Amino acid sequence: MVVTQENVAVNGSRRLSPQEIADVLRERIRVGDLKAGERLPTQAELAEEFDVERGSVRQALRKLQEDGLLTNVSKGSPPRVAEQAVAGAEPQPVMVALAPRLTEAFAAPHVRIDAACLTAETLMTGLSEPLRLVHEGRVHPESIEARILLPSRDISLAFPVPVGGRGQDDDPVHDRWLAQRNAQGQVLKHNLRSLRSSHGIDVRVTFRALPFTPPVKLYLLNGTEALMAYYMITRREESSDSGTLDMYDVLGTESVLFSFEKGAGQRDAAFVEESQKWFDALWETITSDLTLT
Repeated sequence: MVVTQENVAVNGSRRLSPQEIADVLRERIRVGDLKAGERLPTQAELAEEFDVERGSVRQALRKLQEDGLLTNVSKGSPPRVAEQAVAGAEPQPVMVALAPRLTEAFAAPHVRIDAACLTAETLMTGLSEPLRLVHEGRVHPESIEARILLPSRDISLAFPVPVGGRGQDDDPVHDRWLAQRNAQGQVLKHNLRSLRSSHGIDVRVTFRALPFTPPVKLYLLNGTEALMAYYMITRREESSDSGTLDMYDVLGTESVLFSFEKGAGQRDAAFVEESQKWFDALWETITSDLTLT
């Protein structure tokens, strides 16, 4: 067996728990040291590497299988890295990547979603799958708390904005954004709060107003994962009742989403923790009450 610096650190200290062994193997999958379809070492080899009993290795492998990263854990031969494990590690458009992360978050007994974004469009759409699973009785959270930061209606947004600049009396681009912000937020709130009466789930949905335009969208799930995407600005036209709107807008649902998980290494854990501190600080200081009207 090749002894790497990682092995020296592992074998030279206390014995690792199954969760810690799973975290090490998860990181190897994430960075590509273990590739899709590749077999892992045998349980005996892993037990020797980590200086633990085989039972600890089996528990770690089961955790990774539950996360969808391994297949054939219960078979006689060593498990393989799942094909979707590597694909899932690659950044994907927000609309594609957010829904499965939200679905996984809803498997927890107490779900917490913190979001800072321009509108609630992506979050509203991404929640459709976990809400369907709740209605089908396949997931059973006891409580759901959603805290959402959206720009205030009273600020001059950096985007979307008319290409020719804002008019003195009205701004149809701002009015369009405000209508979307309010409508999508109302739908999101209704869909979540309806779980109170239908399933007896303790649901709390709160909005607060940002005094600035967020340059990125950020989602924090259960305090263990941070998902971030940059708002990519483009020029586009859209027909409206008042004519054609020529504006600088963002491709929110097409932005690439980057995932950081506490269990994926020290750097990711630090990003999650600092992102949560940043969100909490905004929530408790310079933001204000927001009413979706």
